[in-house]
Amino acid sequence: MSDLTSTKEPELFGHPKGLFYLFFAELWERFSFYGMRALLTLYMVNEIFEALVTRDLAAAAVYSSYGSLVYASTVVGGRVSDKLLGFRKSILLGGALMALGHFVLAIENDIAFFLALAFIVVGNGFFKPNISTFVGALYKDGDQRKDSGFTIFYMGINIGGFVAPLLCGWLGREYGWHYGFGLAGIGMLTGLLVFWNGMKSGVFQDKGLAPKLESLEKKVLGVKQKILVPILSVLAAPIIALMLYSYKAVAGGESIFGDQNVVNIIFKAVGVFILGYMAFIMYKCTPSERKKLGVALLITLFMTVFWGFHELSGSVITLFAERNVNLKIIDAAQTNALNSMFIIILSIPISLLWTYLAKKKRNPRTPYKFGLGLALAGICFYVLSLSGGAADDNGMVPFSYLLIMYFLLSIGELFMSPVGLSKITDLSPQRIVAFMMGVWFLSSAYAFQVVGFIGKKLAIESDDANVGGLDSLDTYIGGFELIAQYALGAAVIVLLVSPILKKWMQEVH
Repeated sequence: MSDLTSTKEPELFGHPKGLFYLFFAELWERFSFYGMRALLTLYMVNEIFEALVTRDLAAAAVYSSYGSLVYASTVVGGRVSDKLLGFRKSILLGGALMALGHFVLAIENDIAFFLALAFIVVGNGFFKPNISTFVGALYKDGDQRKDSGFTIFYMGINIGGFVAPLLCGWLGREYGWHYGFGLAGIGMLTGLLVFWNGMKSGVFQDKGLAPKLESLEKKVLGVKQKILVPILSVLAAPIIALMLYSYKAVAGGESIFGDQNVVNIIFKAVGVFILGYMAFIMYKCTPSERKKLGVALLITLFMTVFWGFHELSGSVITLFAERNVNLKIIDAAQTNALNSMFIIILSIPISLLWTYLAKKKRNPRTPYKFGLGLALAGICFYVLSLSGGAADDNGMVPFSYLLIMYFLLSIGELFMSPVGLSKITDLSPQRIVAFMMGVWFLSSAYAFQVVGFIGKKLAIESDDANVGGLDSLDTYIGGFELIAQYALGAAVIVLLVSPILKKWMQEVH
């Protein structure tokens, strides 16, 4: 008999069995995502833009635009899932498009490169928001297992983020870039097969289905919507590829917008619209709602600033590791595994710390945690700036500085990221929770605009493909010191206004 007709939900280790299918699907999806990300900037600098003196500038433009679109696409994908496809079909469609993107990335061709990134952008929009929401849908309201379920799921993300850069980085170094990208594609395909197997075995029961099956069959322009959505998704890829390709005008100094490309302009326009719409919403709110919503917006802004510094790990910090860090055991691409490694090690101790402080009634309120997280981000970049004093005659700094930097950054992430999302739902009026969740996801998209800005400022211009050492050290060290000052300045501001924000949060902790 199918599990769909069973009265008792199948369980494993005290949790819905479907959780573990989603755990492994997400693990492999993150494997593909972080494996590809570990190689992306290095591949662009050393292969795609090798002939350009402004190769760093071009790579920064593409990397930031790609990252922004990857996270912005989740807002669209989430809405299509809610209104039409449901979690299951969205995850399958997204996973298939991402796998296609990774395999196209393994083709040695510049046009294929941009098209591959575009497929990953569209696929991520359907996959990422829906698999996370699907985890929550496995539990009934008030189920006390939900928090530990998300902890298990979050661990899958970081296992994938830890293992992928090590394996894909090794393959890329030993056999060629495209073997590393190909392994990332195999990882995505594996995750998709795990999820499909879960569907066929019935572990999800009746969860994650399309909200209205008749809507899928409804025709638009003579085509059923269940077929039209995949068609439009595939057709969107060439358009996104062209947007990413607009780096060329920026790198060549031909853009009428200076150092801005098409994606930058679009995000600025969207940002203005969101701010205007938020002002309208807050005008309509009650005074109590307005205060809470104000806090929600501010912690979203703080998170954007933090992610903007954090996501430099896939661009500027990877290039710094390649050119100026004396690496012995791992290479520059593999340093991308350090953040996930520390998250895995530190998640439980920091969770126990919050529990201990809560019992002592000394658990910091959310604004204080955000201030401390930003302070740690500032300190970790200050550590990197100090590494210049320990550089050898070739401009290479000890690996220990990079290790300490990732250790501190990971603690800062654990201070901020796990609590932020839940606070958005607690602080937002029920009638606009979905919209605010979209704004929260967009914060990561805007963080990549920060990444692009910094990446362009720290771009090394040279006609030497192997530039590094003393030629790049001062630029990176000076940049890290400036980032540290901005992060610490932001932390001070957040901590100073925290007493006010604490009052505005009212009953929300």
